[in-house]
Amino acid sequence: MSLRINDVAPDFTADTSQGEINLHDWIGDGYAVLFSHPKDFTPVCTTEFGAVAGLFDEFAKRNTKVMGISVDSVEEHKKWIADIEHFSGKPVKFPIIDDSSLKVAKLYDMLPADAYLPDGRTAADSATVRTTFIIGPDKKIRLMLIYPMSVGRNFAEILRALDAVQLTDKQPVATPANWVEGQDVIVALGLDDEEAKKKFGEVDIVLPYLRFTKDPE
Repeated sequence: MSLRINDVAPDFTADTSQGEINLHDWIGDGYAVLFSHPKDFTPVCTTEFGAVAGLFDEFAKRNTKVMGISVDSVEEHKKWIADIEHFSGKPVKFPIIDDSSLKVAKLYDMLPADAYLPDGRTAADSATVRTTFIIGPDKKIRLMLIYPMSVGRNFAEILRALDAVQLTDKQPVATPANWVEGQDVIVALGLDDEEAKKKFGEVDIVLPYLRFTKDPE
């Protein structure tokens, strides 16, 4: 199963560090970020979980829940959380999925169906479990970012992309390259010039198909 943007995020029920969770029920009427990891007690992943712990309130302000996925057990997650909190100085308030069965990794096309965890395995055995998903209230996948194990994720970019997704869900606009909240946005092609001016007021027509206006938020 190959996942694409706007596919419905596969639903599942799994044990987590905060008890059993059903994904779609847990998302509710807000947004969600799932970020996956190949193994507990690994250096890059520890810094990433610490970064998310520090940004927990930023995600909450955006009506967004976050949940980690790691290919280890709940027992291991609870031990690892102590390291994450020691490193970051922040509490880990979000759940971490027990994916020692590889169910979620396979469901989300991060590992092949016949993948298994060998005895004495290392993070390299599940190295492709390094995807971040943004999921909308409609339970559809809105964004996927995949990083190698050696490159830590930029969670400022994930927040920026989340802001853009949420803005374009509410308004007939798109965001230009490197956009951050408050900067000018692109008027959607579904509006002609008169409709755009009526809705947004001032419109800067750079090209017939490239028209800027102030951030409506």
